Amino acid sequence: MASVAVTRRFDLSDAQWAKLEPLLPKGKKPGRPPKWSKRQLIDGIRWRVRVGSPWRDVPACYGPWQTVYGLFRRWQRAGVWQQIVTGLQARADAAGLITWDVSVDSTIARAHQHAAGARRDPHAQRTPPVGEPGDHALGRSRGGLSTKVHLATEQGRKPLATVLTPGQSADSPQFTAVLGRIRVPRRSGPGRPRTRPSRVLADKAYSSRANRAHLRRRGILATIPIKADQQRHRRQKGSAGGRPPSFNPGLYKQRHAVECGINRQKQNRAFATRYDKLAVRYDATVEITNINIWLRDLSNRA
Repeated sequence: MASVAVTRRFDLSDAQWAKLEPLLPKGKKPGRPPKWSKRQLIDGIRWRVRVGSPWRDVPACYGPWQTVYGLFRRWQRAGVWQQIVTGLQARADAAGLITWDVSVDSTIARAHQHAAGARRDPHAQRTPPVGEPGDHALGRSRGGLSTKVHLATEQGRKPLATVLTPGQSADSPQFTAVLGRIRVPRRSGPGRPRTRPSRVLADKAYSSRANRAHLRRRGILATIPIKADQQRHRRQKGSAGGRPPSFNPGLYKQRHAVECGINRQKQNRAFATRYDKLAVRYDATVEITNINIWLRDLSNRA
């Protein structure tokens, strides 16, 4: 009984379940009713993401591991996890819990040995994973295999969008990609989802002419420091170099939000270390960590 009590401390609270249940897929399958409830299976999935164990080691109190993993994989294929994140973001935005000063950064997730060994050609599988990149978002560097998670976080340390790349990928080319994934529907009435932050904060790695031009075209304020070599080249050109972009060191301190957001996500061991062979499965794991963060914030503040 003691082991059961330890594992259940990661379960959904009643307040969290009340906010999550309306976002789950509706409808019943034909046949006899399932033995295990969705709440139990979701708790088992959240336990695995928090602990980082193999699926076979999910405690029996959540149901058979095949059933728990089956729900995780089925909803990943149907895009349900992303839909849940979007629904929670819309609810938070309607409650005024999103501050649209967005910080962008990335973090490395070391790949466990279990993450290696996927097919080089994923489309040759019996059931090809939709959207799976050929490199499985795994890159080899001096430290071994790794995956880089690029993310945009609002000022309250909650993630708005994520992008996966191999670990050796540079940050700057993914700047527009991660901003392009921000999409928060409006619950107050008809209208397009909000996709444009008020301000974007990022470190020197994102200080490129293309990134700044992208923000100017969209009317987004930028707080990004200038690299030393860029400053030197501008001075060498004299008046032809133009004015340097504005930078407010006081506002730049707000960029701590993305660092704190990464720390919150890495409390989940299956996020901090990648155990999934397929990038689409690891992306679903990342979405579940996002769900945990949004649920915690909504239940505490809304």
